[in-house]
Amino acid sequence: MKKTFELFSLLILSSCIAPKSGLIEEPKHDGKDYIKHFAYSLVYNETNEQADWVSYQLLASEMVPNFDRTDKFLVDTMVLTGSADNSDYKNSGYDKGHLAPAADMAWNEQAMKESFYFSNISPQLPGFNRGIWKKLEEKVRDWAKIYEVIYVTTGPICNQSTKTIGDNAVMIPTHFYKTILIYNDSIKQSIGFVFPNEKCEGEIFDYAATVDSIELIIGKDFYFALPDRQEKNIEKQVDLSFWRK
Repeated sequence: MKKTFELFSLLILSSCIAPKSGLIEEPKHDGKDYIKHFAYSLVYNETNEQADWVSYQLLASEMVPNFDRTDKFLVDTMVLTGSADNSDYKNSGYDKGHLAPAADMAWNEQAMKESFYFSNISPQLPGFNRGIWKKLEEKVRDWAKIYEVIYVTTGPICNQSTKTIGDNAVMIPTHFYKTILIYNDSIKQSIGFVFPNEKCEGEIFDYAATVDSIELIIGKDFYFALPDRQEKNIEKQVDLSFWRK
């Protein structure tokens, strides 16, 4: 009886501290329009003709750029309804903005190629894409180098948008978000960012937000695979002193 009780107690304890099933970086989803590529996953939104979100792990060991940018944008054949294509963006005034950056995928040839799928692309104004958004992407790679592995989720915010480009009516997001999670034995921290799709002044931390607040905006449940108590604590606050280090 004692051994049975000890085993039961161990099972209860492990269920409280171990992640639930699922990829940590992915928001909760029902599998509809879900696509898993080699180095990232996404859920495609046919109405907006872009991903609702793109998620991936980023390892320090992947920060060695073995392959150059291809700059060859491709239709994603895994999008059964058909993804956007190059003609949608031509002469639109918008950059083909990566959600999972090509520079995060330079460690592997397939990962680099797939980063140019249109399912991973969203219309971004040049002043945004080449400005503060680029700075944040660079900072994310710095965090990966420091903390060995981080979890990244990025997406457009189209809730209030009415503007589109191209024959496929690609929705122009009003904002973009990115969330980053560090989850290991010693560190459990998250941070989110929300930017308007325009040239942004200030520094990236001026646009920092809790994961909880981003969940309210987009209606997604982040980090649901974590133990509930840890998920709640991680998502409700941002320790800017930690992230600024």
